[in-house]
Formats: sequence, C-alpha cells, structure tokens
Amino acid sequence: QVLLVESGGGLVQPGGSLRLSCAASGSSLDSYAIGWFRLAPGKEREEAICLSESDGRLFYDDSVKGRFTMSRDNAKNTVYLQMRGLKPEDSAVYVCATALSAALLQAGMYDYRGQGTQVTVSS
Repeated sequence: QVLLVESGGGLVQPGGSLRLSCAASGSSLDSYAIGWFRLAPGKEREEAICLSESDGRLFYDDSVKGRFTMSRDNAKNTVYLQMRGLKPEDSAVYVCATALSAALLQAGMYDYRGQGTQVTVSS
C-alpha cells in the first residue's frame, strides 16, 4: 500500500509560481511511474499534465510545456511539480498518482492516487 499526500497548493496571482509536493509512504517510488493530473472546475475527467517513467523520462502536456517542471527526490520519496507563469486556466485540483508505466497513468489506470491540492490562479 502506498499513501500519497499532495501539498503546496494555494491562491496565486496570474504569472506567479507554486511548487507542489507529492510525498509517498509505505513503499518506494523508485519503481513506479508517477504522474501529475488536474481536475478543473466543470470538467468531468482529470487531465494528465506531467508523467514520469520510473527511469526518469518525462512527458508534458502541451498546455504546461515550458512552464511546469516535474522532478523526483528519491531520497525523500517525494515528487515535485514546479509551476511558473501560472494562468487562470491552470486553476484546478492537482493530484499525483502512480502506476507501473506512464501509459497506464495516461489511461487512468492508477495503482495509487492522492487526495489532491487546490490551486487557484486569480487576481
């Protein structure tokens, strides 16, 4: 069993930055693919925005490419999402999840999923 806990969300002005954390306990994240997803108001499905294979390969959705950076700290068993140049349309609940591959994450077939942290971008 892996417990994922996200933190770092909040209210930020357009153009601002936030760093989200996803801390894992119960098992090492080393062998998992990890993804950041977001569920925006009015949307029915979570959107995959950043995916990391267990070997470190990263994939970014076009909507966040160049603005968001995902990283892992295996020593802390934590994954981060550095968000810069935030826009109002980035407002959402951000969730991290794990699976055996990025393809499974993309398909929504998570092994474990956190509860999420709210990000609101507004002036």
